[in-house]
Amino acid sequence: MTEGLRFARIPVTDVAPVVDGGMFAAKAIPGEDLQVGATVFREGHDRLGATAVLYDPDGAEVQRSRMVERVAGTDRYTTTLRPLAVGAWTFTVESWADPYGTWEHDATVKVGAGVDVDLMLDEGTALLERASQEPDRDPEDAQTLRAAAARVGDTTLPAGERLTAGISPQVHAVIDRKPVRELVSATGHHRITVERERAGRASWYEFFPRSEGASWDPASGEWTSGTFRTALARLEAVAAMEFDVVYLPPIHPIGRTNRKGPNNTLVAGPGDPGSPWAIGAAEGGHDAIHPDLGGFEDFDAFVARTRELGMEVALDLALQCTPDHPWVTEHPEWFTTRIDGSIAYAENPPKKYQDIYPLNFDNDPEGLSNEVLRVVRLWMDHGVRMFRVDNPHTKPLWFWEWLIGQVNATDPDVVFLAEAFTRPPMMHALGKAGFQQSYSYFTWRNTKEEIEEYFTEVSRQTPAFYRPNFFVNTPDILTEYLQYSGPAGFKVRAVLAATGSPLWGVYSGYELFEHVARPGAEEYIDNEKFEYRPRDYAAAEAEGRSLAPYLTRLNAIRRAHPALGDLQNLTVQATTDDHTVAYTKHKANPDGTKDTVIVVVNLDPHATREGLVTLDLSTLDLDPGDLDGAGRFWVDDLLSGESWTWGRENYVRLDPWVEPAHIFHVRRGA
Repeated sequence: MTEGLRFARIPVTDVAPVVDGGMFAAKAIPGEDLQVGATVFREGHDRLGATAVLYDPDGAEVQRSRMVERVAGTDRYTTTLRPLAVGAWTFTVESWADPYGTWEHDATVKVGAGVDVDLMLDEGTALLERASQEPDRDPEDAQTLRAAAARVGDTTLPAGERLTAGISPQVHAVIDRKPVRELVSATGHHRITVERERAGRASWYEFFPRSEGASWDPASGEWTSGTFRTALARLEAVAAMEFDVVYLPPIHPIGRTNRKGPNNTLVAGPGDPGSPWAIGAAEGGHDAIHPDLGGFEDFDAFVARTRELGMEVALDLALQCTPDHPWVTEHPEWFTTRIDGSIAYAENPPKKYQDIYPLNFDNDPEGLSNEVLRVVRLWMDHGVRMFRVDNPHTKPLWFWEWLIGQVNATDPDVVFLAEAFTRPPMMHALGKAGFQQSYSYFTWRNTKEEIEEYFTEVSRQTPAFYRPNFFVNTPDILTEYLQYSGPAGFKVRAVLAATGSPLWGVYSGYELFEHVARPGAEEYIDNEKFEYRPRDYAAAEAEGRSLAPYLTRLNAIRRAHPALGDLQNLTVQATTDDHTVAYTKHKANPDGTKDTVIVVVNLDPHATREGLVTLDLSTLDLDPGDLDGAGRFWVDDLLSGESWTWGRENYVRLDPWVEPAHIFHVRRGA
């Protein structure tokens, strides 16, 4: 009779995470707490329950978690599931009638009012006895239920005492462990793609190999480029700052036609190296290495050393060409030809990129797509398992879905980062198409309202398909905030990025507080995209002019605290000051311990701010043993080493010239 009907006996709707009706799988990483939600309701007033069930890639049930209606009367039930390994997982939501919950509610009301007392207690006796006889009930739990049934059915006892026996904490504990369920139904299986950890938890560091070891000869007036061999020395310092990923701009030959000069000028001198994103010359294209950097043997040594230091290389995949690229002559159909016969160069009005030809995927989609796949697999064969993709939003979505699908079908550990600063629908669609992570709008979110809204959006609304990488700067982006905020502002942005998302990154020079912009632009003056930029990091650190120790501390905190490794567990907390933002992250560990981090940041880099932070204590999951005699708990500041007792309302005062932020760890068992 129910065949073909859409509603189950206990209806379930609006299941999450489900992406576009199941068209795409939701994303997760091993050990991440996946927030599962569903709207569950029924006719009448009887009680109901819901359970989320997790299945591993072999289809075996591995976790069953009771869902809870967090806000009474909403019918919205939530819980968390935790997949533990890479692969194609699924989950379902089971809905069921809750006869014990219904009886408890009705009996409490009626016995208290003296209505149908014997009838209600007889029903409770039968229900508890039946529950005790369920075949998979724990023997000790079954005995607890039998004992309760006997007391509820003992007519020599007062009615109130009989009822109390049936709803005691001991009975509740047994029922919580294994509810009494009737009319059980389940949704279909909803897909979860669980990808390797660095797809969703990683700290990135970008530098130009040609600048590391570059030297200027004043006698000849010429530069000598750095190489992969000279850049090896920089790897030691990046590893010491505890970064996970070394991201390299394009390493391919650079075109000479229309080569850009310093600061993006249209005329380059004979010694100007050009932009690495202007790919292609007589020496080769996307499958070649710039001769100044070395050969494949040198690149392989660089990759190997990066791995020895516990990091990995991310290579830039910039699908664009200079007029000198071999593809221009070999495959002119891969480009857009104007009516005058010329090939159209790249534009992002008002910006013009006369040194770059964009690709056109409509003329020969199969040929061009297969060539890009060949190039990607070539670099995979040389140890690259991460790609930062330049401007993916300027290529068709079907191409990325195809390319990433082809790569991940054979190599699911390969990760793609979308450098997509564009409209939200496209950024989100790229995540659905397969990109494991993406640049984000974080770079331009500076005020309290902006930070609170954006952190809530990316942690609660879009994590099933969009993983934001909070880069604080890029070679193209030097925000106005960083230009004028001084060292305190650099700390502020680093704290927000490192604790707000499990993915964050910096471009080299950030630790040196580089902040001078080209006039009228949010871009660095003397931009490294167009010239060599060797830096004396060691001297800056020795003289106390470096943020490197602070970045190291942030990365160490991230590694030590599992709560910072999840995206969906962020809760914005209330503050009275309009320049102070506070948020918490909480995670229960597999060993039964709990990790809770409270972050408080003064967003004003020029003035001391003070006010109250009001915490929603339910988000901290405090146990009685965590509290002192006054009902307060200890927090330890992971930046300063100081400790305080906190409660629901807490006074904070942050001087940006001393320390603009607190990163508190909640001490357990105080």
